[in-house]
Amino acid sequence: ADRKQEHFIRISLNGAHEVLSIGVVSIGLVNRTIVHPREVFADPIKERATAVIVCHNHPSGNLDPSREDRDITQRLKESGIILGINVLDHIIFSEVSYYSFLEHDEM
Repeated sequence: ADRKQEHFIRISLNGAHEVLSIGVVSIGLVNRTIVHPREVFADPIKERATAVIVCHNHPSGNLDPSREDRDITQRLKESGIILGINVLDHIIFSEVSYYSFLEHDEM
């Protein structure tokens, strides 16, 4: 949360939703990072994960999802359906709080 650049992170889960691994997918700029489904799902496919949670920080502290945040969430959900790896949530966090797409009925 205290990083000055956006870090996009992926958490791989097994069938019991236990953590298999946590990995940084990309490190971007102060207000954006490039995220591609290929990079998000590469390790979960190797690990035979059944689900993932993705998250990234907003260095500005503003937790409102951007249009790009919403777009990548939708793209990852669609990719996960094709791969059989469920995207359970996308969490945006700062040093103060967080925003969960799942908790806001956006998953």
